[in-house]
Amino acid sequence: MGALRVLMKRSLSTSKPYLTPNHPSLTFATLHQYHNRRNLFLHHSASDFVKLHKLSATDSACYRDCGDLDRPGAKNAIGKEMLRGLTRAFEFINQESNVNVAMICSSVPGVFCAGADLKERRNMSQSEVKVFVNSLRSAFLYLEKVCIPTIAVIEGVALGGGLEMALACDIRICGENALMGLPETGLAIIPGAGGTQRLPRLVGNAIAKEIIYTGREINGKEALSLEDCYDQVLNTKDRLEGLAAFAEKRKPKYTGE
Repeated sequence: MGALRVLMKRSLSTSKPYLTPNHPSLTFATLHQYHNRRNLFLHHSASDFVKLHKLSATDSACYRDCGDLDRPGAKNAIGKEMLRGLTRAFEFINQESNVNVAMICSSVPGVFCAGADLKERRNMSQSEVKVFVNSLRSAFLYLEKVCIPTIAVIEGVALGGGLEMALACDIRICGENALMGLPETGLAIIPGAGGTQRLPRLVGNAIAKEIIYTGREINGKEALSLEDCYDQVLNTKDRLEGLAAFAEKRKPKYTGE
């Protein structure tokens, strides 16, 4: 599949303005002391807390960050609780001075994030919906401006708010089974968390309008043709090898799986 391409145009130390977290005294489950280099994965996993695990046994300095964002029954749809978890995770990676890069992944097979939880939204009042959408938009704006590079690792479905979260990252890596889109127009609403702003900046107005107006979904290979939007398409197992190689600063060994 070739080497994992990482298109980074900014210096790690000066690329983004440092943001002061809204909640500096966040409480997490186990927080460890790390070596000089650390890479965090914001991984959709089955934990109530953000925990750090070694990425590989061969590199004790590499870790991944696993948050309670695993909602397999809801395809990782973003509700109030999940939004709070995302916001805390974004604040955590922004305030940790030793973190080099953060990767947002999913442990739910075939799903990155299906967007906002519309079932939960049906039970919200109009004012609650407004607060939720504003909070979601603010969270992704925060993600966009954290002080380290961020990578969205998209395997499976990334729709609505899920794609908007990926667009807020610096880099997007797709699996071959990735399926992405902004289907909100089919529900008589608009992408409210930055999709209508970020997508045109990446792919141009004409393509962005066509994707947004029609609400159609694009796969990983088509996304790769939008060169300014997606950086690489990898097979499922090759994706994991590519991420490990990136974290360990070595050449990846792809098997085509």
